[in-house]
Amino acid sequence: MKTFYITTAIDYVNGSPHLGHAYEKVLTDVIARFRRLMGDQVYFLTGVDEHGQKVQQSAKKRGIDPQAFCDEVSQEFRAMCAKLDISNDDFIRTTEPRHKAVVSRLLQQLFDQGEIYKAEYKGFYSTRQEQFLQEKDRQPDGSWPEIFGEVTEITESNYFFKLAKYQDWLIQFLKDNDDFIFPRYRQKQVLEFLAEPLNDLCISRPKERLEWGIPLPFDAGYVTYVWFDALVNYYSAVEDKPGIWPADFHVIGKDILVPPHAVYWPIMLKACGLPTPKSILAHGWWSINGTKMSKSTGNFVEPMAFAEQYGVDALRFFMIREMSVGQDSDFSLNQFLARYNSELANNLGNLVNRTLNMTNRFGGGVVPASGASAAEIAADAALAPERELRALWEKTRAEFIALNEGFQFHIALERAFAFVTATNRYVEQRAPWKLGKSTEPADQALLKTSLATMAEALRLGATLLPAVMPSTTEKIYAVIGYAPAGTWRDRLVWGETLTGAKVAETAILFPRPQAPEAGAAKV
Repeated sequence: MKTFYITTAIDYVNGSPHLGHAYEKVLTDVIARFRRLMGDQVYFLTGVDEHGQKVQQSAKKRGIDPQAFCDEVSQEFRAMCAKLDISNDDFIRTTEPRHKAVVSRLLQQLFDQGEIYKAEYKGFYSTRQEQFLQEKDRQPDGSWPEIFGEVTEITESNYFFKLAKYQDWLIQFLKDNDDFIFPRYRQKQVLEFLAEPLNDLCISRPKERLEWGIPLPFDAGYVTYVWFDALVNYYSAVEDKPGIWPADFHVIGKDILVPPHAVYWPIMLKACGLPTPKSILAHGWWSINGTKMSKSTGNFVEPMAFAEQYGVDALRFFMIREMSVGQDSDFSLNQFLARYNSELANNLGNLVNRTLNMTNRFGGGVVPASGASAAEIAADAALAPERELRALWEKTRAEFIALNEGFQFHIALERAFAFVTATNRYVEQRAPWKLGKSTEPADQALLKTSLATMAEALRLGATLLPAVMPSTTEKIYAVIGYAPAGTWRDRLVWGETLTGAKVAETAILFPRPQAPEAGAAKV
């Protein structure tokens, strides 16, 4: 069985991690964890991109060696992954020998095949994007878009990769594989980009201008263009691992879809005789309080500090619940707190506390066997609330799996929490605190049924959450005395799993957040 191989983009080490980096890691982690739950063997890669002019300039500005600068910032990204409970199997750095060796070999192969040639280039160059520009990149008034920063005109000899040679092949490939990019409408954007003739790709920088890079194996006076270097990480990390390549999904931001991932990368692989990735998932951007994220204006979220203040799983939940994959979304403290209080604390947290409280008060802290059999629940009109909750569970389970398979994680979470809401409503309807006061045998049997139903519904609701909220799921399992066994799908079947389980006395999963001091929360 081929491994399900998923990657994030590798983050450029020119700055510290921000909310966009955190979201991409969490989104990819949710996909990886879900595929593991579904029984797939998963390999999850993330890492950092450490070469290029901006890194060289930043290190020089700090007065330190570029490698020392990369070591420092790389550790920040590693720490973020650890803090956010990211389950990556590997973390690659483009300064590692294993990566540089593959880049050098592929460059030499392409050079030997005649796919790379040397020519003089005269034109415009963006230092911020580390790329050469064309006239078509200008705005209608002749200015350069702000994304390119300072643009200068240069003339120099460089090496070029025959990108244009493969334009027709790529267009046909995209037409033959209309699900190559998610969301699908972005595939149309790539085809629109390819409607204009491609230029060959400059894949070198002279060492007198840039020293911090992988030297070209066929000309030591040049280093490799950062994109030709960085994209290879997806392959270099697993080349020696059979059954992994090609990648099933590259998860990236929409800003680096065209041209790097949807044009350069598949053509590079085709020229090298390597299989293309199966799919690319391009996610959207976060704004903060309705405006563009910016550290210079103080309009940003520092993800590790935010997770420390409000909880890792709460942050993971909010990012996945709030953003439709592929679309843009807004991050605000008010909206975060609204979801935290209504969905996490007042809904899920409330159900956990009610279940523990009622089981301790009326079951001696042990989940009882149901006072009614499955057949009785199916047939007895008096047991309609139990029957309706079970029916809702069957519907929720099927929808939840299908929605996750289609990357509709925000709607899947909505369905999961609708089931939790229905369970809380069931508790209100059955009112075990009233049944517990009765000495009637029928009421005592119904009390056992209600306690067993509450506990089982809580277990099932929690079993929908490990991909998004792994720590919370484990905590709920612990307080209800549940030791999961069997496959995930087996654990999603309504049963008597918790009969005889000893529950904890209390649990506070989502403490009420304290109002932040003025200026404390960077949102």
